[in-house]
Amino acid sequence: MKINWKIRFKNPNFIAQFVLAIFVPILAYAGITAQDLTSWPIVGNLLLDAVSNPYVLVLVAVSIYNAVTDPTVDGVGDSTQALTYQKPKQK
Repeated sequence: MKINWKIRFKNPNFIAQFVLAIFVPILAYAGITAQDLTSWPIVGNLLLDAVSNPYVLVLVAVSIYNAVTDPTVDGVGDSTQALTYQKPKQK
């Protein structure tokens, strides 16, 4: 499982997808929206509650797995071509 993490984190779309893969399952399980997060203590408590709940951790893990995998290749890693990229490929 080789993934070109350096290049993936240079892509703002991947960063947004990765962050959403973490927070959306937590927010959905807690039954709140992003507008409810009005202070850092609320965010901290939400994250602590999520980390102490195995079900939420599994939801987050599945969501991250879906964000990281490339459905155009077999397995979880990047293609041989993608591993050679020095910057995200332009269309």
